[in-house]
Amino acid sequence: MARIRIEPGNGLQSAESTKSLRDTRESLALTDGEVNSFGSDSELNGYTSERQTDKYGFIGGAQQYSEQSAEDIPPEVLRQREAKWLDMLNNWDKWMAKRHKKMKLRCQKGIPPSLRGRAWLYLSGGKVKREQHKGKFEELDSQAGDPKWVDVIERDLHRQFPFHEMFVARGGHGQQDLYRVLKAYTLHRPEEGYCQAQAPIAAVLLMHMPAEDAFWGLVQICEKYLPGYYSAGLEAIQLDGEILFALLKRVSPLAHRHLKKHKMDPILYMTEWFMCAFSRTLPWASVLRVWDMFLCEGVKIIFRVGLVLLKCMLGSQDKLKMCQGQYETMELLKTIDTRYMLEAFLVREIIELPLSERDIEKEHLAQLRHWKETRGELHCKSPPRMHGAKAIMAAEPPSRQDLRQNPTIIVESSLATNKNGEGQDEDKARKKTKEEKKGKKKNSSPTPVAANPEPSDASTEPSPPLKDTPLQGSNQSLISTEHDTYL
Repeated sequence: MARIRIEPGNGLQSAESTKSLRDTRESLALTDGEVNSFGSDSELNGYTSERQTDKYGFIGGAQQYSEQSAEDIPPEVLRQREAKWLDMLNNWDKWMAKRHKKMKLRCQKGIPPSLRGRAWLYLSGGKVKREQHKGKFEELDSQAGDPKWVDVIERDLHRQFPFHEMFVARGGHGQQDLYRVLKAYTLHRPEEGYCQAQAPIAAVLLMHMPAEDAFWGLVQICEKYLPGYYSAGLEAIQLDGEILFALLKRVSPLAHRHLKKHKMDPILYMTEWFMCAFSRTLPWASVLRVWDMFLCEGVKIIFRVGLVLLKCMLGSQDKLKMCQGQYETMELLKTIDTRYMLEAFLVREIIELPLSERDIEKEHLAQLRHWKETRGELHCKSPPRMHGAKAIMAAEPPSRQDLRQNPTIIVESSLATNKNGEGQDEDKARKKTKEEKKGKKKNSSPTPVAANPEPSDASTEPSPPLKDTPLQGSNQSLISTEHDTYL
């Protein structure tokens, strides 16, 4: 039977931060001597326990969980996947260097909810950034911020996932942390400032990790995955719109011809998709799966999702009969058919669509030449785009200390315990057995290896990765399968 040991450290809320949250709730709930019920943020905003949250924290809205939109994973399979991810997180540099393809496959299967926040931080390189810039977020958080950006950020807070219990209360801890992260980014990149599309990106991160981690995750997405997207003029997103349109010609010539015929500029339909990484478009189960792959493989996943949706919505004559003009086409793309956004269907289509980093970079160069010929030089010089976790790690190799987990989660089994206690006896026994064989004592009986022999002689070899098969012991996951949270 496996035992889980969690050593205290970053990632788990301290008593101090918990007290701060409680104080915030008290100040929000108490008005003129009213009794505080210590309710949730949803209660503070007028929602009561009659409005139940789904397993992602939504109390309503289009992104709320439904059995049709999401796949349910058996607890025993989830438990196996958690064990695999714990092993990867404990040996991150080795997995990235030697078994990246296997890691990519596991991201495509879906990261276990209990480890999603930590895995996203490792994949994006945010963990390394945080370790290399200790105290930076606290320093930025303590500053007042530029009033120009602070005012805009404050007006945007209540618009971010208003049906999620973390952000439903005005002034609640979710909105407070969102404000802190976005304000810190404007101080971190004053030349870039704040863009409204950054708010949903930061909010998704905050649903899975503390504010400091979310800040560094946002930094990595803005600077490595989607560089230039949030700069003034939005040149990078316009350029990617042209790349998407050119790639569509290969994926769905019919859809490409239709959009070209009606002079549909890509910026009209793909801006929110790409700038918000589909966080405001898809059912939540699909959002999480897309982000798992996006943070592992890079922006090609965002392109693939866009191409899949355009192909499904405009890729046949029957569908095109419904949209004879630009207005009808735009309305159709604003209300994507739910069938095409379901987790199982969408993930399968994304994985099967043949589009590589090389394809995107080749088209990027072509569109960049065309841009310079027709519009002149780009005003905003963005850093080169990093195509996923492996490219980010290769560009800025981390130290082992930067990758060390804190808290460290160690899965201990009785098998491992026996090995530790009897390892020396086994080594001595093996040496003795080898000596006997060398002495040609063929008829002598073998010396027992240990009082409780192991099923195989594998004490010096790393154990192979676990398969997605049911455990014989406990079928309980490391987390409740009903809630998606961070450690």
